[in-house]
Amino acid sequence: FAYLKISEGCDRPCSFCAIPLMRGKHVSRPMEELVLEAKNLAKNGTKELLLIAQDSTYYGLDIYKKRNLSDLLKKLSDVEGIDWIRLHYAFPMGFPLDVLETMAERDNICKYLDIPLQHGSSEMLKMMRRGITREKTEELIQTIREKVPGIAIRTTLIAGHPGESEAYFEEMMRFVERSRFDRLGVFPYSHEENTHSHSFADDVPADVKQERVDALMELQQGISLELNQAKVGKTFKVLVDRKEGGSFIGRTEYDSPEVDNEVIFEGTSEYLRIGDFVQAKVNSATEFDLMAQVV
Repeated sequence: FAYLKISEGCDRPCSFCAIPLMRGKHVSRPMEELVLEAKNLAKNGTKELLLIAQDSTYYGLDIYKKRNLSDLLKKLSDVEGIDWIRLHYAFPMGFPLDVLETMAERDNICKYLDIPLQHGSSEMLKMMRRGITREKTEELIQTIREKVPGIAIRTTLIAGHPGESEAYFEEMMRFVERSRFDRLGVFPYSHEENTHSHSFADDVPADVKQERVDALMELQQGISLELNQAKVGKTFKVLVDRKEGGSFIGRTEYDSPEVDNEVIFEGTSEYLRIGDFVQAKVNSATEFDLMAQVV
């Protein structure tokens, strides 16, 4: 796999984030340049493109005067030799819905979306200057799932932002419970200098932040186990990533490298090669892994 950076910088005013200060305003890379890079990567044997940016859904607004991520995805999808295209770092406010249609239409665009939502309480989202409410966020999640059936949604949340009361944290727990995300990462809030949030008191103690992170991850573990157990007996297309000990390890289209679930191959797999796609049937599941055999 290879990372394809489609833009640099960010125009969002999120209160906790120092990226606009460090990286400057959003600058999209021209489509032709990205397609050329994808072709070169494919020639050198890359089968999976991971699209990254500080805000991938803003793509095109600066150079094409419109959100153009959907067109870019179509052009990259046409590049020969690329089996999977995976989208990271989408922004919920003003999400370009045409991206979902493209995802549903094109087989080589993974039914996977990494969309950091940061919180599940409208009050906290307002404080974080995210430009969206919890209700609107939940509507968006529903739309994403309706337009791309079977999609895996990864998100990240922040626990312990200034002003996060027990009640606001509880709202985030309920939000996670209802949303049943396929993948979830949680970070304790860190007080970054020169950010808008830095003007607030960092009023959630470090041990409370960690407790909240742990509570969210424990909740997610249960959800993840249920979702994984529902995959037992089913067959998936799996990309063989690496060999560890005596076992080959791979991923489905619903998993990004290094952060998501993995597939551990059982039984005879000597003939597997790293970089191959195979069909694998899931025999059993844990919270974050699937055990499978090649069929």
